[in-house]
Amino acid sequence: MSKNRQRYDVVVVGGGAAGLSGALTLARAGRSVLVIDAGSPRNAPASHAHNYLGREGVPPLELLAAGRAEAAGYGAEVVQGNAVAAEKLPGGGFRVVREDGSAVEARRLLVTTGLVDELPPVPGVAERWGRDVLHCPYCHGWEVRNRPVGILAVGPMAVHQALLWRQWTEDVVLFRHTAADFGDEEYEQLAARSVAVVDGEVAALEVTGDRLTGVRLAGGTVIPREAVVVQPRFTARSGVLETLGLAPTTLEVAGQSIGSYVAADPAGATEVPGVWVAGNVTNPMEQVIGSAAAGLKAASAINMDLVTEDTRRAVEARRDPATAFSADTERQVTERVLGDRRHGLQEM
Repeated sequence: MSKNRQRYDVVVVGGGAAGLSGALTLARAGRSVLVIDAGSPRNAPASHAHNYLGREGVPPLELLAAGRAEAAGYGAEVVQGNAVAAEKLPGGGFRVVREDGSAVEARRLLVTTGLVDELPPVPGVAERWGRDVLHCPYCHGWEVRNRPVGILAVGPMAVHQALLWRQWTEDVVLFRHTAADFGDEEYEQLAARSVAVVDGEVAALEVTGDRLTGVRLAGGTVIPREAVVVQPRFTARSGVLETLGLAPTTLEVAGQSIGSYVAADPAGATEVPGVWVAGNVTNPMEQVIGSAAAGLKAASAINMDLVTEDTRRAVEARRDPATAFSADTERQVTERVLGDRRHGLQEM
């Protein structure tokens, strides 16, 4: 997996904004870091990322490339591949196994594998996802402002979505599709905001050339729309975490499941000591800039945890000279690695 090491202070599983932010923070703290990146970011279909202060409108893949370069500049290693399992080691730490069978050890794990957007099975939805089939108004609302927008109701968030998107355009049509009927108060709110409600299932999206042009109902009627909003099911990419015994938690709205996430404390620590999470795998609603911030927060907590362990070992070595050799050896190895990194940075 690496030309130089098979054991790291931290292995980061997932190379999105959260993972790279965590790797950068840890590398700047002098930690040895390996990022295992599957190369399938959630926002890959989108042409631009928004609300990222200082990088507004940056293409997502460009942002990730810059993040990889920044983390590598401080000594973090980034490799492409799928981590499929992790296990606790008897002496402490973890062993992470990749799809190709190779493995690496880590004192701590940061898992930032994100989530999968499971889309409703309406022809045209998956094909237009991230372009003119949208979810988050803060990500795409400005780009479709003042244009005809349709809301495809598939769950308990439909009325909320319609009222929210109404902030960006006066022309909002809510297609009830497979959602349960709305309550009287909801209908009143929709009427007050001039949101039209169309009953009946949606058969497909109409596309002309490379543009979404309408929504076709099961009866054949086509209602012109230039963008459609859907509520995906947010399913955490929790496979590696599940091999450590961390089962995902159901994400519910109004008593209905809309996805899953892996529970953690505010700093990202899970129920398994030594394992942290950050980004959409634990917070499905988080945007890119928030995921980056979560990666930083988790990395800070991980570094402090390692500092505590390093201090404990040093105290034990000081009290018991018999253990001093092993402690000194570990310290010398760390200093040599850091020295090599500093030398590399000076040559850049």
